[in-house]
Amino acid sequence: MAPHVALLLLLCLVRGHTKTVLQDKLAGVRTVDVQAVEGMVAQFPCDLGTAANDKVYMVFWFRDDAGIPLYSFDVRGKHLSEARHWSAPEVFGPRAHFSTAPPPASLLVRDVKRRDEGVYRCRVDFRNTQTTSFRYNLTVVVPPEKPVVVDRWGRVINATTLGPHEEGDDVLLTCRVLGGRPEPSVRWLVNGVLVDEEYEHNTGDVIENRLLWPAIRRADYAAVFTCQAANSPLVPPKEVSLVLDMFLRPLTVEIKKPAETGEGGALTAERRYEVACESAGSRPPAAVTWHKGKRQLKRITEELRDNLTVSAMSFVPTLDDDGKPISCRAENPNVTSLFLETSWTISVVYPPVVKLRLGSSLAAGDIKEGDDVYFECHVRANPPARKLSWLHDDRPLAHNATARVFHSNQSLVLQKVTRHSSGRYACSALNAEGETVSNELHFRVKYAPSCRSGGVSVVGAARGESVVIVCEVDADPPAAVFKWKFNNSGETLDVAADRYTSNGSASSLKYTPVADLDYGTLSCAAANEVGAQLAPCVFQMVAAGKPHAPRNCTLWNQTADSAEVSCVAGFDGGLPQRFLLEVYSGGDDKPRVNLSAEEPSWTLRGLEWDVRFRLVAVAVNSKGRSAPARLDDLLFPDPEKRTASESPLGAGAAGAASAAAAGAAAAVALAGAAWRAARRRRKPRKPPAPPPDKAPDLDDAEPDLIPNNYCETSSAPCLAASSPGRPAPAPLATPACNGPGASWTWGARASVPAAALGRSASASLRPAPDLNVDAIKEKLLDNRIPESCV
Repeated sequence: MAPHVALLLLLCLVRGHTKTVLQDKLAGVRTVDVQAVEGMVAQFPCDLGTAANDKVYMVFWFRDDAGIPLYSFDVRGKHLSEARHWSAPEVFGPRAHFSTAPPPASLLVRDVKRRDEGVYRCRVDFRNTQTTSFRYNLTVVVPPEKPVVVDRWGRVINATTLGPHEEGDDVLLTCRVLGGRPEPSVRWLVNGVLVDEEYEHNTGDVIENRLLWPAIRRADYAAVFTCQAANSPLVPPKEVSLVLDMFLRPLTVEIKKPAETGEGGALTAERRYEVACESAGSRPPAAVTWHKGKRQLKRITEELRDNLTVSAMSFVPTLDDDGKPISCRAENPNVTSLFLETSWTISVVYPPVVKLRLGSSLAAGDIKEGDDVYFECHVRANPPARKLSWLHDDRPLAHNATARVFHSNQSLVLQKVTRHSSGRYACSALNAEGETVSNELHFRVKYAPSCRSGGVSVVGAARGESVVIVCEVDADPPAAVFKWKFNNSGETLDVAADRYTSNGSASSLKYTPVADLDYGTLSCAAANEVGAQLAPCVFQMVAAGKPHAPRNCTLWNQTADSAEVSCVAGFDGGLPQRFLLEVYSGGDDKPRVNLSAEEPSWTLRGLEWDVRFRLVAVAVNSKGRSAPARLDDLLFPDPEKRTASESPLGAGAAGAASAAAAGAAAAVALAGAAWRAARRRRKPRKPPAPPPDKAPDLDDAEPDLIPNNYCETSSAPCLAASSPGRPAPAPLATPACNGPGASWTWGARASVPAAALGRSASASLRPAPDLNVDAIKEKLLDNRIPESCV
């Protein structure tokens, strides 16, 4: 043991002496700092060209002050390319290699370890020149780990994108770096521009840098946020980059109006239009919605063109759309708050929309005669209506102050309305798009009852004859009650309610006169909720019968295709009468022509030639028909069959013959009249029935209730005819007869003037040479027959 200890001590002493000597030799050698990144290559330069005329023998590498080499390069007796390399296995081993080319020669150490850090020395031995040494201080750089970015909530962002964020958001990022030697610096760059290099050392070997990027803008879209951690220029910094993703609001939105709009961009109601809306700048592309007022429209199509969204909308404007805004809203589909909107206030033209209403202060069911009313015509029109008209029962109703009809703006004023104001009212408005008539307003005016037929109605009835008298009134609402009264020259009586019936608009009374005092005046009056009837309906009861036949009927003024017939009216039976002319042909029982007239005068035209017609005149009243008055047959000869010998008789001999015939006929008529007057004074007896081919004589019985000063002739018709070419005789005058034996009548008779008869009249009487006219007149006077009956 002792020898070993002594050897060890000796070695230590030698080593210590050697180290001291070495330190003295290296005191003037400069130390060069060398950095190498862990895991990478460390390079120690060692220049072999110091002695130009000398040869390198050996190259040794030492660590720190160790005297034992860790790497040797032996060139003795060899070329540099053939030198022997040796590396201490416990130090570098195969990781180290001394390379002479390219110069300068260097020791390369691969996969540097942290333990490799230290001071290294290179010693070059030459054959003749003094040994050269180089000294290096190796620092091993340990890179930091890759940075990690966390958001404001501490969540690690593993994606390569940041967001998406909205415009105006604040971006808060923290870059966290672990490890590294020396301590790394951590910094933020935006789009490659350094924006933050202040970092802090947290617990352990964690270094952080917090970045606040406030109120991001559209320009920040796609910005690259980079966090870098660097502790050596030998290696690129460790970094992580995030691309900012954003939701962007649209930049533009525009409505493309249709080309078919009218003047001023107006739209026509009930016509379909296509409207487009274009929007750009949204990310992702905008979603376009349409609204009309507050209602969303659905009929849309959408198309994407790059960053442009085109939406087309189809709609049909109505009159209610006039003045409404049509809005197009371009909205980011992911963020509803990111939108852009534009609107277009549309003008819709349409024909007037007209609605008629009764004045708001009026009650439609409580308007009576004498009230003032007004109507309101409400008009909606675009363009505004330029004309307003009023209609009453489809007829124009003009402004008329005299009739108390006033137009005022869009109102119609009616003052003091009457029942005639009732009916259908409407108003119409006109503009450039057309004319529209309003709804019809049925206007009702209530009024008290009034007699439907004005004046006094004459009702004829014989004694014992029952007639139904109908009293008709106009009333609104219908009459609720009727009252009848009878008045004669002596008294006024109320008719019992069970004697008549009523139905609201009419009352019927069955009346039977049995005595003279039963003829007088019947009146009826009604009442409703408006009031009582002011003027009653009056019915004059008179004794009446069938009318007498027309008399003195004459056919005159006959031409080749026309003829005129005139008669004198007979007794009307006490009632209004009218007259009929019936034309028969051949053996017909029914008339081919039936002419009605208020006066007994007719004109015949258009009858066939060479056909013989029978003419019959009849008077008619409410009691029936009179006996017929027959005229001579009528014949229109065919003009082509006439000859010169058939010309009319001259005024000479023909006139004399006619006068003689007329005188004879008058005498016979006078004799017959006297004979009938004598029979009237005898006891009456039932007359024999007339032959079938003859019409019965008119009833001679005449009521003698209200005598007057008119004389009536016999009921037998007086017939006469005039030839086409012969002038008609003058009419026969009928003077009044007031003497005893005259036939008295109770109703006024309308005399027929000569002008009414025209040229139609019976021939004037002339005494015949063999006829004692004075004797006939004396005979007639004895029987009280008026001379005017001749």
